[in-house]
Amino acid sequence: MEMKNLYLLVPLAPLIGALIAGLFCRVIPRWLAHTVTIAGVAIAFAASVMIFQDVQAGHVFNGTAYSWLTSGDYKFEVGFLIDSLTVTMMLVVTFVSLMVHIYTIGYMHDDPGYNRFFSYISLFTFSMLMLVMSNNFMQLFFGWEAVGLVSYLLIGFWYTRPTAIYANLKAFLVNRVGDFGFILGIGLILAHFGSLDYATVFKKAPEFAAATINIWGTADWSLLTVTCICLFIGAMGKSAQVPLHVWLPDSMEGPTPISALIHAATMVTAGIFMVSRMSPLFELSTTALSFVIVIGAITALFMGFLGIIQNDIKRVVAYSTLSQLGYMTVALGASAYSVAIFHLMTHAFFKALLFLAAGSVIIGMHHDQDIRNMGGLRKYMPITWITSLVGSLALIGTPFLSGFYSKDSIIEAVQLAHIPGSTFAYYCVLAGVFVTAFYSFRMYFLVFHGEERFGKGHHDHHDDHDDEEASADHHHGLAPGEKPHETPWVVWLPLVLLAIPSVAIGYLTIQPMLYGDFFQGAIVIDAEAHPAMHHLAEEFHGAVAMGIHALTSLPFFLALAGVVLAWFFYMKRPDIPAAIQRKFSGLYTLLDNKYYFDRFNEIVFAGGARLLGKGLWKGGDVGVIDGVIINGSARLVGFVANITRLFQTGYMYHYAFMMIIGLVVLMSIWINRA
Repeated sequence: MEMKNLYLLVPLAPLIGALIAGLFCRVIPRWLAHTVTIAGVAIAFAASVMIFQDVQAGHVFNGTAYSWLTSGDYKFEVGFLIDSLTVTMMLVVTFVSLMVHIYTIGYMHDDPGYNRFFSYISLFTFSMLMLVMSNNFMQLFFGWEAVGLVSYLLIGFWYTRPTAIYANLKAFLVNRVGDFGFILGIGLILAHFGSLDYATVFKKAPEFAAATINIWGTADWSLLTVTCICLFIGAMGKSAQVPLHVWLPDSMEGPTPISALIHAATMVTAGIFMVSRMSPLFELSTTALSFVIVIGAITALFMGFLGIIQNDIKRVVAYSTLSQLGYMTVALGASAYSVAIFHLMTHAFFKALLFLAAGSVIIGMHHDQDIRNMGGLRKYMPITWITSLVGSLALIGTPFLSGFYSKDSIIEAVQLAHIPGSTFAYYCVLAGVFVTAFYSFRMYFLVFHGEERFGKGHHDHHDDHDDEEASADHHHGLAPGEKPHETPWVVWLPLVLLAIPSVAIGYLTIQPMLYGDFFQGAIVIDAEAHPAMHHLAEEFHGAVAMGIHALTSLPFFLALAGVVLAWFFYMKRPDIPAAIQRKFSGLYTLLDNKYYFDRFNEIVFAGGARLLGKGLWKGGDVGVIDGVIINGSARLVGFVANITRLFQTGYMYHYAFMMIIGLVVLMSIWINRA
């Protein structure tokens, strides 16, 4: 029984903190707001560690905490499924969230919305925990929508900025598109399986392997393929896969701690977690897996290209997040779910580290985010520098660091997969290694090495979205002659604490997570149809051997080439990138406009919606309703009244004449009827 209370404590502790900080944000002092929320998340983290140990001892829990609604045969419940997959997510979410909470004390120090901010991030943590701990689709959907809602509040946190309001609305709307697919998938499951409980659905799934449904016309579609693709469309929205990725770069308008929380450990990984949780369904549909792997491959490579030309420090990291989410999706498509979760975990640490380090740089630069105005920060901000270097090395897959183990496992799994589209995906993720190394170290060299370019102000923001930002009070930059400085300990301590797992966690956990029985029972793989993980296990000879072998492998040389090229271009010959930009101006324009996805959405979807609205208003509202129904009926009454008025003369014989005519009409109708 006490374990069940512990399970409840994990999501409820951050919720209570959020309620105290949120409902009383006008009256309580700042120290109280951050104390209750940090305490809530710290309690959740401690409880997660205890639950993790309990699961390791072999105690798995699947049960209902509360019955919300019973409708006929259907039950809608709040329940927990606590297994190895859940506890992995719980540890990652609570730990990264705790780091972000501590960091926020320093980052939001001067912000008038301090208490409100703490309330939101705690609420976000609660929503994410409800999502990963759920044992049924209804609660999953609740958590899914709740993280969407809170991310909307967070991205638009500085609600006086037009760019922030635009970005949070965009995030909300794009997520609605994905969520529409998601709820269709859940609806199909409820309609055909008659239950929303994971265990029931997964047990029945093989019976439906050959089931078909008729959507339109005469074509029969595989029920599981349609369901899985619908569910995956939900994941595409949350986990920002092409073409539903457009919200993520814009969401950098929120304060930096949010970028770290939304884009490292929590919201964007919800889709990856969900597909892994649904592995018993996805394993029964090769078509769905094929769809997943191709979408992931496109995202992994083409979003990386966009990172190369960004100048805003946070946007570079945002595009690397998109690219890494593509990698995780590719692993899902190759049926290597455990590798996807493994990469999700390692990525959460080093990506949160990179975002928070970027925030630390932004504080040191007095809220100037343009990397062209930085340079040589290494000697002014040593802790930020060294942790950033660790994060960047982990991101590009340096042997023995955490990112290497997960990223290389993905590349090998894709190579061994036999799913249609896996060859294309393999080349995409290989090329992605070079691209990632190049843009990561382009940013690293421009920020921490080379000449000092701050205080000169020779790069005024000229990007279209920066004009409004530059006028906002948060973006003023260093004054001429002023030097950046290392940030206070509440900011650098989380960096150090995130740098440690960024180095070691991959080495320590690869054996149990990928090749041990850590995920046994939580993730189901049909080894005959999708043997990639089986082949991987045969080739694995321990973490050390893997690291040493990698020094002669293609991904290592590609990453090395990316770093060397970035060093050569931005440290030795900065004239070359400028020349390339001039020579390939068409390509640059294409990348600068992000492949015109936004333009397309604005013209086709937003424009189409406006046209439809205008048509309904002009044709429906003005034409039919106002014109025919309302004004038409009034005109008819007026017309009848005008005619009757002619006979109201006051002469007796006119009235007698009208009575006779009326009688004749009535008699003739009556005779005809008879």
